[in-house]
Amino acid sequence: MTAYRMTAFRRGMKGASLLAMGVACVMMTACSSLPLLNRLGGGDEDDGARASQGQRLSIVAFEQKVEPAKSLKGVGYYIPPVQPVANWMMAGGPQDAIIQNADAAKSFRVAWSKSIGAGGKGENQVLAQPVSDGRLIYTLDGEARVSAFDVNSGSQAWSVDLNPKIKRDKLGFGGGLALSQDGKLYVTSGFRFIAALDASSGATLWQKSVDTQLHAAPVVNDKYVMATDVDNQIFAFNRETGDMDWTYQAIAEPARLLKTASPILSGETVYAPFSSGELVALNTSNGQPQWTQVLAKSTRTNAISEIRDISGRPVLYNGTIFAASHSGVFQAMNARTGEPVWSVAADSVNSPWVAGDVVFLLTVQGELLTANRDSGLVYWVKELNDGKAAKESKGFFGIGKGKKDARKLPQWSGPVMANSRLVLVNSEGQAVALDPLTGDKVESINIGGAAYIAPIVVGDKLFVVTENGKLVAIQ
Repeated sequence: MTAYRMTAFRRGMKGASLLAMGVACVMMTACSSLPLLNRLGGGDEDDGARASQGQRLSIVAFEQKVEPAKSLKGVGYYIPPVQPVANWMMAGGPQDAIIQNADAAKSFRVAWSKSIGAGGKGENQVLAQPVSDGRLIYTLDGEARVSAFDVNSGSQAWSVDLNPKIKRDKLGFGGGLALSQDGKLYVTSGFRFIAALDASSGATLWQKSVDTQLHAAPVVNDKYVMATDVDNQIFAFNRETGDMDWTYQAIAEPARLLKTASPILSGETVYAPFSSGELVALNTSNGQPQWTQVLAKSTRTNAISEIRDISGRPVLYNGTIFAASHSGVFQAMNARTGEPVWSVAADSVNSPWVAGDVVFLLTVQGELLTANRDSGLVYWVKELNDGKAAKESKGFFGIGKGKKDARKLPQWSGPVMANSRLVLVNSEGQAVALDPLTGDKVESINIGGAAYIAPIVVGDKLFVVTENGKLVAIQ
């Protein structure tokens, strides 16, 4: 997929930054006229989101709404105590650990804000979540500049421009970062390269060109750096040399989101999400598939639901993988076999957040839902844009009533749980803290720019990268 095809759709979608889709318009004509947000289906008549062990829940009509289970009305759930977070080595958090309730951002105010370089401008986007070894925090801007900042003061330690300045990749934005335990920083890029840097100095250890754009962050184990490209391939590169060892090709998909999820590593297995809606478990030593699940509606009712992308990073917790697709499937699966445990008719482009007895998920429509971790039953659904009506477009030649345009509503990213509060950021430049038991707003601050990337946690702070190229520390 070329850079042109990935950005052509977005020319009519400037209000939908990270939800912009690279669409081959053979499949979707008149792309810019399509509504980006649509109401989802959800559940049976009584218990809105339930499936028995090992069975897939049937998906109801796409236009319907996820509803709380009547059987859970008035029922509470457990939220674990806060825990310190020393580092955030890869997209999704510390290596070989899951954070449920971080001991951070107690005062919930901006400590400092620093420029990371180029922000989202024109067709370029800032897509990379920062990573940190606990001493420095590392960022990737919209034009392949990597920078390191002190986590406490925000002072810049180093900055290096990795942009290859190749004309064909003028719009080759995006990519991601990952750290290894031996002090190396790995960089993937939409400018068609992967690189290894010395994390303390920024010196390039090796850099390899690839044929396709890498929009997702890499993951690292003792032997490989693994990354996915826009054509639904996953590559395993030798950590020391950058040489490619094996690849796996998933189903090619002509329509996808620009926001791309990185794989998950666990022991000898890598779980790779793709824009085809496939979640594939692969052997890390040779790339052989162990199982495949497709998180896509069997019956899709409009062109937007054709986008099956799993663009929010799945979460692995206690032998279960939780993942959601844009197509309207939020599912829990056995990590060893891939068998579904439960499924909820909810779409998302964000990563689920597991905490105690529940899993939180932010939907495309800006609804935060809370599901029981074992059964999938929904406790509550909170509309984050409640009270903010979609702006109505004018009718034909200004005559008559037009359609409501959901793209004008704030877009949300997250959540992250810190100091027993759910923290989300949005396209209006806000960071909002919610009560995890009710979804009620507790606090809100201005972070100085639209944010489409979920925050990370390091030490006593939350860090978020904004679309205008700022790294914001919240303490």
